[in-house]
Amino acid sequence: MTRRHLMTALSGLLLTLAVTFTAVAQPHDAHWVTAWTMSPSTLLPSPDAADAFDNQTLRQIVRVTAAGESIRLRVSNAHGNKPLAIGAMTVAMHTGDGALRPGTLQEVTFSGESHFNVARGAVAISDPVALDVSDLDELAVSIYLPQGSGNATTHRVGLQTNYLIAGDATTELQLPDGAETFEVWHFLRAVDVLADVSVSTIVTVGDSITDGVGSTLDANLRWPDQFLVRLRADSDMPKYAIANAGISGNRVLHERAEIFGENLQARFERDVLALSGVSHIVLLEGINDIGMSVSLATDQEVTPEQIIAGYRQIIARAKARDISIIGATLTPFAGAGYYTEEGEAKRQQVNAWIRSSGAFDAVIDFDRAMGDPQNPGRLPASFTSDNLHPNDAGYKAMADSIDLGIFR
Repeated sequence: MTRRHLMTALSGLLLTLAVTFTAVAQPHDAHWVTAWTMSPSTLLPSPDAADAFDNQTLRQIVRVTAAGESIRLRVSNAHGNKPLAIGAMTVAMHTGDGALRPGTLQEVTFSGESHFNVARGAVAISDPVALDVSDLDELAVSIYLPQGSGNATTHRVGLQTNYLIAGDATTELQLPDGAETFEVWHFLRAVDVLADVSVSTIVTVGDSITDGVGSTLDANLRWPDQFLVRLRADSDMPKYAIANAGISGNRVLHERAEIFGENLQARFERDVLALSGVSHIVLLEGINDIGMSVSLATDQEVTPEQIIAGYRQIIARAKARDISIIGATLTPFAGAGYYTEEGEAKRQQVNAWIRSSGAFDAVIDFDRAMGDPQNPGRLPASFTSDNLHPNDAGYKAMADSIDLGIFR
């Protein structure tokens, strides 16, 4: 081999090694954790559902619950009826009212491409984005959909003001005239942060009570949000991100309508186990199985034993991933629209099992924390407006009742 050929071969080898090193270079003291998520349901069918968005930009605001120097985003077409075409996507720090902080705008690519199709039923994970985020920063994620999007994959209880803009506005620092607002999340599935290895994610999974129905718009006062405040206030606590996987109307065993998502057993892999860096799960679900089956969907009647069997499956799947799972008792619901004495008896039986079975790694007793002292089967009037969903004060009481020792 001539000297020139040898140098060429060595140069090629060094280039290969450099590319290989770059591809796998990730700090040994960092890993990916999910710092925000939404669990997709979908909208009820409508005449324009076939192309929900066309030549429009969605600018959606999310609050991350971990700090790091890189993020990655997930986009879901889980309920789409055709590939979802992304024309452009950006992320930046949000300064309020849909505006972006100058100097923070970053392009989001998928497999190195700025234009990308998300297959029908699939989730796409972006390339890492170099963006230094702090705990509780708000991000604005802008997705340009250049052509008919098909059925929207949606989380309908966002409790967050988001923005719809004509054309490609992914690089606009200020909202242009004519921007519309909406309060749900479309397509944006999760935000992962490259965080210190000491950080892990707690996933709160449940129904509308975990989803935050009854709490204030744009205030982040759901019970998981207020629990995070307690975690941050205790300097001795390990560092956790929180990912909220609640879906309003969701049930452990059945579905009533598409807007309530797939039953928990069907969605558990996608909405919980597929998230990054999960160490703990808090499960609060089952009141809709009881209330809906007794009063709204008698063809889907369930027994306490069937709900418990569903719990056991969820527990087994969490433990198979070496994830700690905490059971939460079902909160009082006397006076709610679907309350019956038969349903209350089922709730009491399910709660007794959660407390005494030892099947969970720990128990949070929301039932006892939230019951009216004069009528334990009912929420105090100061905690609710509909006898089912807590208000901001009620969600704070839930968060305050959790023993932090469970997570030490």
